[in-house]
Amino acid sequence: MPLRFGVHIPTCIEGMMYPVPFARPQDILPVALLAERVGFDSVWGNDHMTTQRYVQREWPEPPNFYEPLITFTWVAARTTRIRLATGIIVLPMRTMPVLAKQVATLDQLSGGRVILGVGSGHLKPEFAALGADYDRRGRVTDEYIHAIGAAWEADVAHFDGQTVAFRDVMVAPRPTQRPPIWVGGNSRAAVRRAARHADGWIPWQLAPDDFAAAVAVARRERSSDTPIELVAPLAVAADAAPASVVEEAGRWRHAGASAFQVGLGARSFAELLERIAWFARDVVPQV
Repeated sequence: MPLRFGVHIPTCIEGMMYPVPFARPQDILPVALLAERVGFDSVWGNDHMTTQRYVQREWPEPPNFYEPLITFTWVAARTTRIRLATGIIVLPMRTMPVLAKQVATLDQLSGGRVILGVGSGHLKPEFAALGADYDRRGRVTDEYIHAIGAAWEADVAHFDGQTVAFRDVMVAPRPTQRPPIWVGGNSRAAVRRAARHADGWIPWQLAPDDFAAAVAVARRERSSDTPIELVAPLAVAADAAPASVVEEAGRWRHAGASAFQVGLGARSFAELLERIAWFARDVVPQV
């Protein structure tokens, strides 16, 4: 199977790779449309339900965090092929089975293009602002993954867990596909969660050697024969040459990567668009 490459659309500061302090709506569609045109497999959008002081830094106003499911509905209406990956939805801050309904609707409207990237979260102030249970966030995440699957798969769904329970729930429209669920996070718990309960693993800011060690854990923990998508975070500096990027991608492949989430550095928005086209033209064919 060929390697898959995804790129962030600029929906928040964590997906910003050029020096603009706030995510701007006029930047989102051009990135998504270009990524689709030059052959990227997916676009990614991150999730924060509240904008806390931790992200404000020295800025006079809170930065924008565009909600990923709503944003991807807008992107889906203007694209035809590229997959739409939440990178990531913080599950304990959402409500089940409402989230299952929202994701199924987006998948239906997009023609089966959703990847549901999820995580347990880590910011106590955000949990406190939403009245979510920080201490049980791991258990909530595990149960939500299974509850979402139950809501998608059964005509009339039931789920009885310690943190979520429902009966006689009908999610309609049903998703066109069963959206793959990928778990984000670098912790041992996140790797186990991905291997035991999900379809893929999305780490963040780690080295290939650490990635390889975690891949070994995931493969030991995997009880199913179905493959797991292992998504490497490939950071590309604004002045990186193709040869160096191809070499770095090779290290990730050797460590076990089956897909890439690409972070392309740029010194302006115009340069970001140029680098997206450059990566697809000069890097991807050599990896």
